[in-house]
Amino acid sequence: MTLRQAQDTASIATAGASVTEQHAAIAGARPWQRLVLLAVGLLMALALPWFVYPPVAMDIAAWALFAVALDLLLGYCGLLSFGHAAFWGGSAYATGLIAIHLGVPFPVAVLGGALFAMLLAVPIGYLSVKRSGIYFAMVTLAFAQMLFFIANQASSLTGGENGLQGVPRSFFGIEAVETDSFFFYYAALPIILLGMWAAWRIVHSPFGRVLVAIRDNAPRARALGYDVERYKLIVFVLSAGLSGLAGGVFAVSHGFVALPELHWATSGEVVLMTVLGGIGTLWGGVIGAGLIVMLADYLASSGFDGIGIVTGAVFVTVVLLFRRGIWGTARHLWLNRRRVGSN
Repeated sequence: MTLRQAQDTASIATAGASVTEQHAAIAGARPWQRLVLLAVGLLMALALPWFVYPPVAMDIAAWALFAVALDLLLGYCGLLSFGHAAFWGGSAYATGLIAIHLGVPFPVAVLGGALFAMLLAVPIGYLSVKRSGIYFAMVTLAFAQMLFFIANQASSLTGGENGLQGVPRSFFGIEAVETDSFFFYYAALPIILLGMWAAWRIVHSPFGRVLVAIRDNAPRARALGYDVERYKLIVFVLSAGLSGLAGGVFAVSHGFVALPELHWATSGEVVLMTVLGGIGTLWGGVIGAGLIVMLADYLASSGFDGIGIVTGAVFVTVVLLFRRGIWGTARHLWLNRRRVGSN
């Protein structure tokens, strides 16, 4: 390693110090705690359809990966996207079309949808990352709404307002998976877990440390020789791919794809989940998705029509009382307690 590389690495480590501190208690001092946390999360994922209606459990898993994908962009690179429904919904349509017309097993169709989302993200990201802040959010929103309009007009391909119906769950001829939501959950769960692992690996890599440096001080990262726009574009495409995995699984689980999957409200909902759980944590997206999906399902089952009013009130309450989100606040208190204890 050259002296310049060593200096750059040290500077990036300094710029990412805040995230390093956040993960120190889990990833550094006591690695067994991280393993316990991961084991608990895995057990909860495996047990979920035993305690929750399986289709709802699948919705929670898909939305959780979607929120984690957005958190990769928002929490670790500081880019707020209001257009991620383009990749969730775009992948859902692509997955449905592949499954219907090619008859391949649904994991292949989902991977095809994720690839489509990543290809779609390249031109959108290339034009969007040149902006920052609210301008970036508005540009992504504009592209997502363009895709919504295209899907609505191309009714011969997408079904228009009627949606894309009859998406099959083909799975190597295994009837239990293809007809029973309970078994389908366990067949689709590895795709969700693969996406979660990919997000975790990205965050805990040198690439992830550069993203944190860009988030905290982009001019400094640029001065050190890092191509800031290039890193932003790469993480944008990766986030789109993970969103595509989630959207594809969601489409196959429901057996149809509707226009609301591309609507700006879907982008807003996943932002709500991410902020509710805590940005820059990954786990926060999982918790936020679980709470919102279960709350919406409970209210809908009760016949209550004002679901948005309740979820909005919960969001405002959490933002006012827990500035870092639910998981972010809990982790912050735990880290402070450990820091005081060590002193």
